[in-house]
Amino acid sequence: MLYSLAGGRLMGRRFGSGTPKVLALHGWGRTNRDFDAVLSPADGQPIDAIALDLPGFGVVPPPPEAWGTADYADFISPVLEEMASKVVVVGHSFGGRVGIHLAVTRPQAVRALVLCGVPDLVARSTRPRSPMQFRAARQLHRWGVIGDRKMESARQRHGSADYRAAEGTMRQVLVRTLSESYEDELAKIDCPISLVWGDNDTAAPLAMAEELARIHPGASLTVCPGAGHLTPLTAPAAIRQAVLELLG
Repeated sequence: MLYSLAGGRLMGRRFGSGTPKVLALHGWGRTNRDFDAVLSPADGQPIDAIALDLPGFGVVPPPPEAWGTADYADFISPVLEEMASKVVVVGHSFGGRVGIHLAVTRPQAVRALVLCGVPDLVARSTRPRSPMQFRAARQLHRWGVIGDRKMESARQRHGSADYRAAEGTMRQVLVRTLSESYEDELAKIDCPISLVWGDNDTAAPLAMAEELARIHPGASLTVCPGAGHLTPLTAPAAIRQAVLELLG
């Protein structure tokens, strides 16, 4: 059952019967249901937790403008007032990016982070470039040589699956967040960071998690053999174990 949270601004699912100690944030295009097997497995006790639907996903409307992940963190932060004084934040992919900002802006409320499949945790030496045809179409569109309809056709041909599926404000949100980096934010985080990663994650390669575990004094890494990007579905037990260890 979904519950109204933060004065009606958010919707989420509650697990367990006690005061929630874990906040779970899903990835792009996903919903709170991704964490069912993590927080309430068929063969285990539920963890006292809240799993949110982030704005623009599940039953929650999109934001009013092209938010970045810092804006998402600011919007959901009131839900922390309904939880334990210190919580473990679990973030998969896009939700992990939001969780990083939450740990920076509300350090007194976040006791630890569990990050899974979060893209661009550390700077890449080079970023993949769009196909030349798409870059040419984009420049011609800026010059007014081709119209909006042809530009949209080029986006549909060359954009990622997430980009093609997104519409309106959510497409703008996606474009904005893809240009973000998190090195400065991660450097400010003093709480433990548990990285749970699939060794076959092509959206967020394992090498990024390995690099963060190497350079951040509070980070540790658990590698899940055979798991891809959707670790809450493919490796829920590993994420659950990381959460339980951080809860002590």
